[in-house]
Amino acid sequence: MTDPHGFLKFPRRPVPARPVEERLSDWNEVYAGQARLPLVSEQAGRCMDCGIPFCHSGCPLGNLIPEWNTYARRSDWRAAAERLHATNNFPEFTGRLCPAPCEDACVLTINADPVTIKNVEQAIADQIWERGYASPRPPERLSGKTVAVIGSGPAGLAAAQQLTRIGHTVAVYERADRIGGLLRYGIPEFKMEKRHLDRRIEQMRAEGTKFRTGVDIGGDLDAAELAERHDAVVVAVGARGQRELPVPGRELCGIHQAMDYLTLANRVTEGDCDAPAVTAEGRHVVIIGGGDTGSDCMGTALRQGAASVVQLDINPEPGDTRRDNEPWPTYPKVYRISHAHEEARGRKGADPRLFSSATLRFEGDRSGRVHALRLAEVEPEARRPRPGTERGIPADLVLLALGFYGPEHGTGLVRQLGLTLDDRGNFARNAGFGAETTEPSGRAARTRTDGIFIAGDAGRGQSLVVWAIAEGRSAAAATDRYLTGSTVLPAPIAPQDRPLMA
Repeated sequence: MTDPHGFLKFPRRPVPARPVEERLSDWNEVYAGQARLPLVSEQAGRCMDCGIPFCHSGCPLGNLIPEWNTYARRSDWRAAAERLHATNNFPEFTGRLCPAPCEDACVLTINADPVTIKNVEQAIADQIWERGYASPRPPERLSGKTVAVIGSGPAGLAAAQQLTRIGHTVAVYERADRIGGLLRYGIPEFKMEKRHLDRRIEQMRAEGTKFRTGVDIGGDLDAAELAERHDAVVVAVGARGQRELPVPGRELCGIHQAMDYLTLANRVTEGDCDAPAVTAEGRHVVIIGGGDTGSDCMGTALRQGAASVVQLDINPEPGDTRRDNEPWPTYPKVYRISHAHEEARGRKGADPRLFSSATLRFEGDRSGRVHALRLAEVEPEARRPRPGTERGIPADLVLLALGFYGPEHGTGLVRQLGLTLDDRGNFARNAGFGAETTEPSGRAARTRTDGIFIAGDAGRGQSLVVWAIAEGRSAAAATDRYLTGSTVLPAPIAPQDRPLMA
């Protein structure tokens, strides 16, 4: 603890984002070039050494937040980096992408404003690279065991790095043309510039991890053969099954899944093409879905020059304070404004979201292209359209950001590895992250799911980047234990663990 009265002397002051008009003119991060260190060091001093740090409960990684706050306050960036890396492989990802449930679990939140934990984490993560504290850590000796990791999102990368550093020979297989999963093609550049991802990949290469891109396991390469060639397999393919909206007019041109739209936009910033195949330029854009993916679509559409952007959310507008059934330290459903919402609101001064709104149907022109959307207000509990509230809004481009139902079902990967689904549609697994099997296990022969481990959203369902990294670290520990009989790798969560809920 650096200052026992810091939380009394200093009010909460987040790092300011760049002005709206400035950041809408480029694809750089919203905080690019903003001075952090003096402000962050002051804000870290608000951490009050509360005895029981409930911020740990808000974060599945178990980040040592009070410790690295103390070091950040003293500008001891090497010590802060060591404590941050002790629990988190990729703090530069989480510091930019995580919605910071740790801040809602901060003890100060009981009757004041929480510590700006996310800002402090990002500042430390950036100092790690600027000061050269992220040197590769290759293993001292090799175990002779080989592991295949299927999928290169945050869960797969975390599992691969942990297993490589402990001495196993790891190869990561990715069906896309670049490593990164949704970090690469699902997250817009203005939220996280891909240079952060690229340098982590280079660090992992230097440590010994092998990467294979453009390989569809279950399609191009038989998954059972892959499992036979390796001592263990970690399946970290994410929850890529996109939810649909079965309403009249869905077949019209101009209606796209949000992730397809974001991927095309990200390929432009990667330099693959000069313009995306689907663009919001000059169009009236309607985004259906009130989550982070919808917000990412909004920021992208604004930068592409959309004529207007509206986001539909079937949920009622949250209040500004916690509800009685969402006590501290849970993550509350309160009114929040993302950077994209701020950018859209700046044009007309109104929130670009329409809450308690449901899509009834799409209307098209003679060429078969969508040009309008009919919606209605919904009753809060039943979510049924309220009679007499139907109206239309212009829609030249519609983006479906309805979330994901889980991993893709019925694929070659599922059949060839003998994977089964749990009651939520995710890959079934046991308490040790191993894939469940309906086949009897015998000592004489290896069953199809022996040595197969499930990590990340593929087993948990759609979740946050901190949960994905925690899953990867825990699955790596389970894999190492399977290969060697014991492990020193940390396992911050179990498969059945869930976010802190009331």
